[in-house]
Amino acid sequence: MPPLTSMLLQRMHGLPAPESRNLTVERDLEVPMRDGTVLLADRWAPRVGGEHLPTALMRSPYGRGGPFAWHLARPLAERGFQVVLLSTRGTSGSGGEFTPLRHERLDGIDTVDWVCKQPWFDGSLVLCGPSYLGYTQWAMADELPAQVKAMIPAMTESALGLAFLRKDAFALESVLGWGLLIEAQRRRWATARFLLGARRRRRAEAVLPLSEADTAALGYQCAVIQNFITHDTHSPFWSGTDASDRVPDVSVPVSLVGGWHDVFLPGQLRDYTRLQAAGRHPRLTIGPWSHNSGSVVKAVLDETLEFGLAHARGAAPADRAPVRVFVMGAQQWRDLPSWPPPGYAPQHFHLHPAGRLALDPPPDSAPDSYRYDPADPTPAVGGLRLLPGVKAGRVDNAALEARPDVLTYTSDVLTADVEMIGEVGADIWFRSSVPHADVFVRVCDVDTSGRSTNICDGLSGVAHADELSRVTVTLSPTAYLFRSGHRIRVQVSSGAFPQYNRNPGTGEHRQTATQLRAATQQVFHDPHHVSTVSLPIRTR
Repeated sequence: MPPLTSMLLQRMHGLPAPESRNLTVERDLEVPMRDGTVLLADRWAPRVGGEHLPTALMRSPYGRGGPFAWHLARPLAERGFQVVLLSTRGTSGSGGEFTPLRHERLDGIDTVDWVCKQPWFDGSLVLCGPSYLGYTQWAMADELPAQVKAMIPAMTESALGLAFLRKDAFALESVLGWGLLIEAQRRRWATARFLLGARRRRRAEAVLPLSEADTAALGYQCAVIQNFITHDTHSPFWSGTDASDRVPDVSVPVSLVGGWHDVFLPGQLRDYTRLQAAGRHPRLTIGPWSHNSGSVVKAVLDETLEFGLAHARGAAPADRAPVRVFVMGAQQWRDLPSWPPPGYAPQHFHLHPAGRLALDPPPDSAPDSYRYDPADPTPAVGGLRLLPGVKAGRVDNAALEARPDVLTYTSDVLTADVEMIGEVGADIWFRSSVPHADVFVRVCDVDTSGRSTNICDGLSGVAHADELSRVTVTLSPTAYLFRSGHRIRVQVSSGAFPQYNRNPGTGEHRQTATQLRAATQQVFHDPHHVSTVSLPIRTR
């Protein structure tokens, strides 16, 4: 009788019937690295004939059991691959110490070399996997041998996580939470332990100084978290971990899978455009997903089986447009020739007094103001969130917009559908009563019932914020259809905690800051200080 788990996974992910459900798993295979460190891997394959199949390689810090084994390794091994699932250095029995991003290039090159020398290897190798598993592909992607036929990096980017460490927008929730998740890997039932520790993690996010947050959550200091808190994006500490400059040198066929509410989407799109500019022919799929959406697993499996397996067999994958995106609001998939797509021009919507948003420039008017108190920070609601168990994506913004520290600007009722696909940005004329502040901007759709749901957002930190200046905010890219009868809304505030670390207003480094200063913030909208949000739209 076929394994019940296999049948359930087939139904859950809408997969084609397997070629074989009778699998064998070779566990704890020793994979030597050039420095003498030995990593461990499991090999999944059909019990009969597996050595004649191409190999799918996944390198993960999250263990070789659980969701990656059952939701990725098993379905692929049942449908035309043998699968090698390797634990990265310092995780799940592999030797050495895990230091994020640091060893993935050389260890990846050595792992590929080892796979290609195995007696069961048939000559074709495909790299696949989401999140950190995708970064392990990018880290070595410019030095792949001819045996590697395709890459499918999903929900990831070539400079994984470095954008989290910006001086002006520190991604506290992602950084602290991911570090705690990695620490949990040292014990059994890691994900369950992490989820059960959510309350302690939330308390730790509020600890000052941040250098003590890991101790508050764990009872001891964690080197991974300390490095994230201490070293900014461009610190020499991260030298060699950013693979983005090498992306144009990647010649293997690449298919990228992303989500509109994934924290890594902006970097993933940069990877795509770099490949595109270098004359490569990547393909891109973006769904209405956040980082931990269950539908992402199906998308990774589909692309690995359709795109990866075809290349591994020396065939062309099924023909489709280079870019396929899900247009939210319209609730339909759309094929595009490139990213960003042609035909969508930036349209500037102006902030007006009395909470109005319009295409025409604003009249003479006094600025709007609000009080931001980092001791009672404006909360993060939905949006781009990394961690399992944290509500991400589109949510009701009613409670957020009712707060006195959130300004809203709303358009008139739309008389026709308005579709936007592409990059979104804002220029906000801003001044604070303290020298350091943040500007958070969010675009929402207000439906016919008055319900406001978020589409995309972004945050920029401002030095010399007590001087009037134009603050540029880059929002996450999107694809959305505003329906006729709906309204477009823009929020302006000074934070989204704990998605971003609260700005203390003092200019102290996040590692050591202990003082919090409340501030009066002003947003200007007059003919001499025109605040706008730029949406890439076409009117239907």
